[in-house]
Amino acid sequence: SQKPYIAVNCAAIPDNLIESELFGHEKGSFTGATTQRIGKFELCDGGTIFLDEIGDMAIATQTKILRALQEGEIQRVGSSVTIKVDVRMLAATNKPLEAMVKDKTFREDLYYRLNVVRIQLPPLRDRMEDVPQLIDFVLKRLARDSKADAKEIAAEALALLCKYTWPGNVRELENLIYRSAVMAQSDTILIKDLPQELVDA
Repeated sequence: SQKPYIAVNCAAIPDNLIESELFGHEKGSFTGATTQRIGKFELCDGGTIFLDEIGDMAIATQTKILRALQEGEIQRVGSSVTIKVDVRMLAATNKPLEAMVKDKTFREDLYYRLNVVRIQLPPLRDRMEDVPQLIDFVLKRLARDSKADAKEIAAEALALLCKYTWPGNVRELENLIYRSAVMAQSDTILIKDLPQELVDA
């Protein structure tokens, strides 16, 4: 637990760069590789790597992830040298990996290698009791980041948010609270500060 923890958003990195991001590269291994780079797996040796949105990862990269998990070995792009790593992996996705395995868009062996301890998180609409706590968390984080006092939310506005079905899940809630906090002209978020499409829903 005292070793490095590194999170990687697989969906945010282009396919042609993710291998370098995860495993590193040698100087001159491709255009633009002007220096040697240490990858995330090597950086968190002995620790934990979190691969978010792993369902968006290309098959070719999945193969190298499998090798890192099974053999504890990686190679930097442009190198033939094998580097030993001991990394615990966490992975998350909003995609149906079982269906992707059947469609051959996600490696079956990697799926079973990852599927050791599985935590299924229901959509926000199925756990509406979490909405007030999530709103409080987002408001406190916004206050911390902007170095300002945390805004509150009026009871009427909170009641409205607790009835909304949140098709975009937690990310939608987070963005909505950010927007409403910015639009609010007082220290309290009122119904008038919420997006009109939510009020009308």
